[in-house]
Amino acid sequence: MPKKVAAPPRPPAPKRPARPSEVRIIGGQWKRTRLAVADKPGLRPTPDRVRETLFNWLASLAGAGGGELPGWHCVDAFAGTGALGLEAASRGAANVLLCEQDAALVAQLQAAKTKLSAETVRIERGNGVTALERTTAGSLHAVFLDPPFESTALYEPALRAAARALRPGGAVYLEASRPWTDEELAALGLASFRYLKAGAVHAHLLRPASEGTA
Repeated sequence: MPKKVAAPPRPPAPKRPARPSEVRIIGGQWKRTRLAVADKPGLRPTPDRVRETLFNWLASLAGAGGGELPGWHCVDAFAGTGALGLEAASRGAANVLLCEQDAALVAQLQAAKTKLSAETVRIERGNGVTALERTTAGSLHAVFLDPPFESTALYEPALRAAARALRPGGAVYLEASRPWTDEELAALGLASFRYLKAGAVHAHLLRPASEGTA
């Protein structure tokens, strides 16, 4: 009786090529526009659900209908993909600074600005904390802070500079790997206004401590 010959092992299934990662603008004039996300260590675009909630919070502070932020002045201090700052511009912000240190990401931001014809957006290669420290005190409606989670030394100086730059009624968005306590925030002149957790992301909306949390 002939011996059975073992079937040759199946070759591993070919890996599907990774599709370019994207985020989308959620509201405003560029709603549903997709932005490319580069494969960069530490680059962590704010999830769509978190951004949607954040901009609902901000629109309620703006007191405008349709989720708009008319006339707002904003700084996205660690811009990365630019999703936060470009979302603000899409919703009517009058002036948005996107600050980013990585040259390749700056080039990607410039390409997005050109694609959108985003005249209210400025892009600067440099340190986000320094950009905030140069900003006129009391001039910003919103500051977006989502540095790489491992860059823990950036958080306190960025929050302190953002608090100084905020105008009355303004807000700071802070994204971190942990919740920040009331005591930590108070020492920097800020108070928690809204908070949510989505996966590893702790999203805080902060206001000047003098304005309370109501």
